[in-house]
Amino acid sequence: MGMGSESDYKCGLSEDVQTVAFEELRENENIREQALEQLKAWILKHPTIKRCRTDPVFLLRFLRTKKFSVPMAQEMLERYLTIRQLYPDWFQNLDINDPDIEAIIDSGYLVPLLEKDEHGRQVILSCAGRFDPYKYTSAQMARAHSLVVESLLDDEENQVRGYTHVNDESGLTMGHVSAWSLTDIRNMLRCIQNSTPMRHKETHFINIPNCATKVLEFALSLLSDKLRARIMVHKSLDDLKEAVNPKILPKEYGGIVPLADMIAAFKDKLRKKRTELKALDDMYIEISPKDSCSSSSEGLCGISGSFRKLEVD
Repeated sequence: MGMGSESDYKCGLSEDVQTVAFEELRENENIREQALEQLKAWILKHPTIKRCRTDPVFLLRFLRTKKFSVPMAQEMLERYLTIRQLYPDWFQNLDINDPDIEAIIDSGYLVPLLEKDEHGRQVILSCAGRFDPYKYTSAQMARAHSLVVESLLDDEENQVRGYTHVNDESGLTMGHVSAWSLTDIRNMLRCIQNSTPMRHKETHFINIPNCATKVLEFALSLLSDKLRARIMVHKSLDDLKEAVNPKILPKEYGGIVPLADMIAAFKDKLRKKRTELKALDDMYIEISPKDSCSSSSEGLCGISGSFRKLEVD
């Protein structure tokens, strides 16, 4: 499943971004080359990882998220492979040709903005009110998120600069809130914090209705201090515009490009990446019976022991 070797790797980062990578992640050519070799060799020898991508860009997702700590990148990669198999409804079959998933993307529920923010970060906009909780399930919602995330993770600039999330909660109803059990919320947040190779730099919320404040408080209580500190709740759109340049937002939010155009551009990208995204399901790790007790009400009771350490760096 490897796609090219380290020796074929040409760094895809501009000089600016290479500087950020060095300052924030300790990345330079030498460190990168050694870490890629170590991580690849570890995968090939791993007793339970049977199939896994070993191309440099894939491995760099984990190395960059973990600032080139090879042991931490290994642990995250194991968890990433494990949760994809424990929760296939959330993480597999990421196909834009699936009519329900396509309809969720068409609705404008979740879309990566076309232009980066002033820190050069990819911004992901979510509009809760555009998701119909009576028509689609929480698993389909999770799968739409996975599709968006996986479509962005191989972008090397995103790997280094990280992500800004903007969540517009207007139109959020009890229907949305009750679609998720507390166990699901807990498991999902564990997955996001410990298993997804993304640098979450800022998360903005606007228009939180009263029915959702308790659930949001519960969710925040499960996050690490570091992630919690990166969450900002804004009273209004004007308030948000102090933090995020309105020019890059959809026209509906005071920007220039209509949301429909952003969705169309994103769908185009998903179609081009369709084969690549579906191929992720070829990866395979053997899960011991104690890990797959996740189907019980308790959720991930012992996932390789690694969820016991719920800190995130």
